[in-house]
Amino acid sequence: MVAFKIAFLASEAEAAQKALAALTLRYGNVAPEAASHIVALGGDGFMLQTLHQKQSLDIPVYGMNCGTIGFLMNAYAEEDLPARLAEAGEEVLNPLAMRAETMDGKVAMGLAINEVSLLRAGPQAAKLRISVDGRVRLDELVCDGALVATPAGSTAYNYSAHGPILPIGAEVLTLTAIAAFRPRRWRGALLPKAAVVRFDVLEPEKRPVRADADSMSVPNVLSVEIRSEPAIRHRILFDEGHGLEERLLREQFA
Repeated sequence: MVAFKIAFLASEAEAAQKALAALTLRYGNVAPEAASHIVALGGDGFMLQTLHQKQSLDIPVYGMNCGTIGFLMNAYAEEDLPARLAEAGEEVLNPLAMRAETMDGKVAMGLAINEVSLLRAGPQAAKLRISVDGRVRLDELVCDGALVATPAGSTAYNYSAHGPILPIGAEVLTLTAIAAFRPRRWRGALLPKAAVVRFDVLEPEKRPVRADADSMSVPNVLSVEIRSEPAIRHRILFDEGHGLEERLLREQFA
């Protein structure tokens, strides 16, 4: 058996902290910079946080679920962790890059593994103009919001907004409306992975909009550009037979 150098990282949840103590006692714990593998203990939110924080290390991350949601996580078990790491399959995810211009003239940049979403921030519906690769495709979408999701994120907020589930590895993104009012029940579009999507906020003072890239939030945006970022690779490990492709299929037949 290969001797893995494991860095254990845990959320602040009590269950995750107990797991951290037990696994550290059993397997030791090295700094992420010296590790061959990172094991993230928590839920999907902590997994996303870990991937963002450690993306420069190019180390595979294996999640064990100690939270309430675990689509990106494996089942928690203290036994046979080196064997599980050795047998795990790897998925490589590219995040979305967001460039948001705000009403006060600032520019905010962010990365999202799941989705970039625009959401109304006031009592009135948002009005958005949507362009793809520099061409206006929808002059006006009146809605609670809209989002662009990766295949990995297509089962999250996108699915709750009635967007399609995308096969992992598919070279497409989904653009999904959130509670569209005009055009009535407009559900969105499937776009090539290389597409550049731009949202322009119409009537931004009367109908303020915020943009979210995973856990990063930018208020009072005027425009948002979104594109896939192939230069950044997130390496996620899944137990054999329980990879993202299988999970995506199970979601559709549940």
